[in-house]
This record gives sequence, C-alpha cells and structure tokens, in this order.
Amino acid sequence: MSDIYSILAPYYDAWNAEIDYAAWADGAEEFFRRYAKGKVRDVLDLACGTGRMTVELAKRGYDMIGVDRSPEMLDAARAAAENAGEEVSSRILWLLQEMTSFELYGTVDAVLCCLDSVNHLTGTGDVARCFSLVHNYLNPDGLFLFDVNGKRKFESVYAEKTYTYDAPGAYCVWENRYRRGLCDFSITLFREEKKGIYRRYDGFERERLYSLRTLKRILEENGFEWLGAYSAPYAGEVSGDEERWYIAARAKKN
Repeated sequence: MSDIYSILAPYYDAWNAEIDYAAWADGAEEFFRRYAKGKVRDVLDLACGTGRMTVELAKRGYDMIGVDRSPEMLDAARAAAENAGEEVSSRILWLLQEMTSFELYGTVDAVLCCLDSVNHLTGTGDVARCFSLVHNYLNPDGLFLFDVNGKRKFESVYAEKTYTYDAPGAYCVWENRYRRGLCDFSITLFREEKKGIYRRYDGFERERLYSLRTLKRILEENGFEWLGAYSAPYAGEVSGDEERWYIAARAKKN
C-alpha cells in the first residue's frame, strides 16, 4: 500500500478543480481582520498539500510556511509557487513534516489547516498533539483556522460509495467504507507508464468524524479560546448539519 496523496499528487488539483481557494483565502482574511489583535504577516499552512492555499496567500503578501508529509505533494506545491513567479515563491518556505511532530524556526501570527486534514488524525491524542504544537508556534493571540468534515459528509457523501476519476494517462477507483465514525478509503490508480501499458498503484487512508464539542474541548485543553464554528469559509454560524465545518480559535498565552 502507498500513501494515498503521494500517488494522487500529479492529478490532485485536476480532480479537485471545483475548490475555490480564492474564496477560502477571502474568508481567512476576513477572520484576520475580525479577530487578530495585530497585523497578520507570517502564516503557516499546515498539511498544505499541493500548496494552492499557500500560494494564494503568498500572492496577497503574506510570508508563508507550507508543511506537508508527502514529498510528491510538496513537489507539486513548489512547482505551483515557481509558476507564480519569484516574488511569490520567495515568500514561501516548504517543510516536509508530519502534523503531529512538526518543528518551525520561530512563531507565526496564524495557522491554517484546510481540506479536512484534521479528520485524518484518527485519535484524539493525535489531535491534541497537533493542536498543542500549533499553540506552541503561534504568537500570543495568534489565530488557528481549520475545517473538518461533518456528520452529513461522512454519512451521505462518503458512506459506502465508490467514485471514479479519469485523466489523460490515468484512471482511479475510490471506494469508501464507513463504520462508527471512521471512514476507510481504498483507492486503485492505474497510471500509463508507456504507451498502452499501465501500472497499478494501491493506497489507503482513513478519516474520523469529530463532534464540535470534542474539538472545542481539545482546543481549550491546549490553550485555545474557541471563537466559533461556521458553515462556509469562515462566514455564517454553523447549524450542525453541514458537510463541512470551519472552525476558528485564538491562542491564549500568559
């Protein structure tokens, strides 16, 4: 079995073309204006993937750090930054690290963690370790913005469904199995290595459903003030029935 995101890295952005990163960045900036005690300059994009959010914020003048566990995803992120030009790429530091054990060279004003990366931490201990590190590397009153998949996403979109994706030279089958708050993803990717000859890659990943109450408790136990949960990229109070929840917290330090 391979890491699911490593084998999907060349196709990830094409198969997720509907994601509006500019809208997410707009929402994050609105929260910076609303909740930051000072000017936000340095931002960590945790589990940055192919770096679409990292690059979008760098274009807007923020000094960015992109952290991800997958070398292949970071390669795609670096390429995207380079394509955006020297002024953008020079604002970004890329680090190959895990969410639960990352190390920075200093503190930042805000941390973002997008696209349900927190759901991939399948134990509350892992979530607590991640949140503790985020708190450690945030400046006093620094902001932590992240999103998670909600109950409706797990039960209606994931559930026991199978999805297929294709691209020039590649075909992917994505199968889901959902039981008691855990969803297992098994994927098979066929990639063309030579003309007419395909190689098979298999990958596995897992996500856990977390309640807002649990996330709030873990945040508060690790030094955060809960600012709220929202139904769109940091806009509109959450009802609890959305597919995705957007959460904002502030690091409190003595």
